[in-house]
Amino acid sequence: MIARIISGSVAMAYFFAAWYAGGPGLAVKVAGFLLFCLGCIWFSEEVGSYTGSGLFGRSAITNSSPGCMVAAGGWMLLMLPALQFLIAIFAD
Repeated sequence: MIARIISGSVAMAYFFAAWYAGGPGLAVKVAGFLLFCLGCIWFSEEVGSYTGSGLFGRSAITNSSPGCMVAAGGWMLLMLPALQFLIAIFAD
């Protein structure tokens, strides 16, 4: 439950920052990215247990993934914009 609250708060901060910086067009694009990240964090067991056809008819997914690894990947993607921002600030 704590992970959902924290990740949701971070996602809302990103969304409002995108809205402020680039308007509704950018906010919608950022929302798509955030939904993917939040889906991996909030529903990691369900996403990890998926097996079946791959994207766009590519090779099939034959094994399930551990839910903790799916959640870790979601957290890494969610925190990537903050890391890029920090690198940009301290790069000068």
